[in-house]
Amino acid sequence: MTRAVTALVATLLAATLLVLFAGCATPADETPVKQAHLGDSFAAGTGVRPLVADSSFLCQRAEGNFGRLVAADRGTDLTDVSCAGATTADLTAAQYEGVGPQLDALDADTDLVTLALGGNDADVFATAVSECARLGRADPEGAPCRAALGNRLFAALDTVTRPALTAGLRAIAERAPHARVMIVGYPWLLPPTDGCFAQVPIAAGDVVYLHRLQQRLNQVVADAAAAAGAVYVDMAQASVGHSACADPQQRWIAPLGGVGSLHPTELGQRTMAESVLARL
Repeated sequence: MTRAVTALVATLLAATLLVLFAGCATPADETPVKQAHLGDSFAAGTGVRPLVADSSFLCQRAEGNFGRLVAADRGTDLTDVSCAGATTADLTAAQYEGVGPQLDALDADTDLVTLALGGNDADVFATAVSECARLGRADPEGAPCRAALGNRLFAALDTVTRPALTAGLRAIAERAPHARVMIVGYPWLLPPTDGCFAQVPIAAGDVVYLHRLQQRLNQVVADAAAAAGAVYVDMAQASVGHSACADPQQRWIAPLGGVGSLHPTELGQRTMAESVLARL
């Protein structure tokens, strides 16, 4: 009887130890977090080098974009489909030949989605930058862009971008129902009042106009995130003093001219990644 009890106790102890050791598995034994990185040129890292070797050149997808930096820090299993020029429509439709719908990167096993999106909807970003720069060169002291565009882009943000982005974020949640979805706001392109015409040829009176437009864009992104149950990563406060007008060592946004104009620099992408990591 004593031998039988001793054997039973030994068996139970061994089983208990197996359970305890199984519960203390090292991170190397665990399945990596599955991350998908989606979005537009601010997500892709347009202007930052080097580019991802096996990605479409049209997407201008950088090795140093914020999604990839988050993945490197957390050791996630990353699928990066971010692409320059993407709109919310490109979540569900092919953007270029060989560049399929971004939602194809998601499934029920996706744990984390990082993205920046919305600025290209209704051509808000492209129109604001191209028109304000063109008009500013002809009237640097006035407010020609505000006079020409008026409330048109603000209205587009409310009537086009807001519903499209809300629907897009909800579609992401449906495709990846267990994922934490984190959408990053756009860092300040310009200061709130005084611009820097040599770096960004925007007329003096249009600097406030563009700053207000970007403020509305970020509010639309935040509202869409709230409506869809996503996490909004606010860059507004962090990026004060780091616009395209800042000193080169402090600049998070590249000046106008060349690939990556008015897009996050390498430092800007790092700070976007740090903001996501802080929320995680």
